[in-house]
Amino acid sequence: MMELVGVDIGGSNLKAGRVVNGKIEKKSIKPVTRNATYNEVLNDLVSCIDEVITPNTKGIGIGVPAVVDISKGVAYDVQNIPAWKLVPLKELLKERYGILVHLNNDANCFALGEKIYGKGKNYENFIGLSIGTGIGTGIIINNRLYNGVLCGAGEVGMLSYKDGTIEDYAGSFFFSNKHNINAKELSERANKGDENALKLFNEFGMHVGEAVKAILYMFAPEAIIMGGSISKSFPLFKNSLEISLNSFAYQKQIQNLKIEISNQTGVAILGAASLCLQDFK
Repeated sequence: MMELVGVDIGGSNLKAGRVVNGKIEKKSIKPVTRNATYNEVLNDLVSCIDEVITPNTKGIGIGVPAVVDISKGVAYDVQNIPAWKLVPLKELLKERYGILVHLNNDANCFALGEKIYGKGKNYENFIGLSIGTGIGTGIIINNRLYNGVLCGAGEVGMLSYKDGTIEDYAGSFFFSNKHNINAKELSERANKGDENALKLFNEFGMHVGEAVKAILYMFAPEAIIMGGSISKSFPLFKNSLEISLNSFAYQKQIQNLKIEISNQTGVAILGAASLCLQDFK
């Protein structure tokens, strides 16, 4: 029996899960407080882990929305946690728990989880596109995760777009910052036929389409697998996303492109935990 802990540090929540033989047996969730201090966030993270770890746990894998030095286990400039500019998580957690610790970017963990446990099993080359508070991309090439320097490969959301970045328009920021509305509330209204809500999701789909086109030009994947909270509303922006792809220059390239929605519960936690598997082969 292989017992690991996977941690997903998202834009809104800290999530930890006890993973036994590839299945999440117990989860802990705490909100991320944007203005919290360095130690307050660290204490919340430790509290999350404490709720799921046992004496049988062999390792801890963590997905962080940041650039990450894998070898040193250090996260830099963590998105949505301003106080976390440089965090030696590997050292801190090994000191506390005395077991194996691995770090990677959160979107990479999502893609890795999809490759091992989800729809990514069907593809050699695909992009995991996580759409939540912001957007993140994990890259699988020839069945392997591609990290780039400091796990920074594939940060499509940081590309300049309109008056900001793609992330400002293709994540929940589009709804909260541009239109002062909660994405979940808007989706509920849209699903009830509210015309204004449907119109906003239609516009949102065009912006997500621009992110997808950037991905296609850079990586030409077989598939894009979407996850994150807003991916659940995909039917509301699917048509406008597909319309936006009509302007993609190489239509032959995307004739067989698959855009799928993740259906694997806790896939980012599973992917984070799987960072430790390399040490037990």
